[in-house]
Amino acid sequence: MTRALLLLVFALLTTAQRDPVLVPEVSQHEIEVRQGFTGTELLLFGAILDPAGRAAAQDYDVVVVLQGPSQPIRLREKARFGGIWVNAASTDYRSAPSFFAVASTRPIDRIVDDRTAAIYEFGTRYIQLSPSGVIDPDEQARFSAGLVDLRTRQGLYQEDIGGVSVNERVLYQARIKLPSNVITGTYTAETFAVRQGRVIASAMSQVEVKKVGFERFIANAAQDWSLLYGIVAVALSVGMGWASSRFYSMI
Repeated sequence: MTRALLLLVFALLTTAQRDPVLVPEVSQHEIEVRQGFTGTELLLFGAILDPAGRAAAQDYDVVVVLQGPSQPIRLREKARFGGIWVNAASTDYRSAPSFFAVASTRPIDRIVDDRTAAIYEFGTRYIQLSPSGVIDPDEQARFSAGLVDLRTRQGLYQEDIGGVSVNERVLYQARIKLPSNVITGTYTAETFAVRQGRVIASAMSQVEVKKVGFERFIANAAQDWSLLYGIVAVALSVGMGWASSRFYSMI
């Protein structure tokens, strides 16, 4: 019995020693959002090494998942009533990623099964949303699909099958586009090495998206002095409206 246990421990240690090590990096750890920001392209790259620091002895699939800060959201469904579109049913989510992108070496269904893909969120259909309150499963699936479709059209949810390239079993890289409408906050980039349907290694890096200059001042004012900000915004709107009416009345 003792000998069998020793053999099992030895086998586990040997297997662990063969597992690769991921060394991830990103092209920008800070992205500054200024006036006229039109988006940027983020390069996620790194190396797949064995524990001794050499090139991995086997081929691995690589999946990269980039997520933005999660936020609560209310999703409304439009319905046609009397010839016009009005708000109908709605649901609230306690947590939904503001940005989500997946890049992989091959189609996800050829890399892992559905269960593993759901655990690690390898795709927009596997995003783990947190609805608030009790909701019918079919209705939840409809709203979730609607949220994914909406943010996909906005460029905030992305999938890039074949978007990860691996060179000589060592260096990998993927490019992910951040659109101009991304929100500020901390973005997490997770890299996974997969072999024979099993996640062998993972690593994480972070990217900070922040507003600078006048945009930062406006954002801070709206958050720190919300009442004053609202009063000033209304006053400016009224003033601009009055000035416009006076100008056109003089023409």
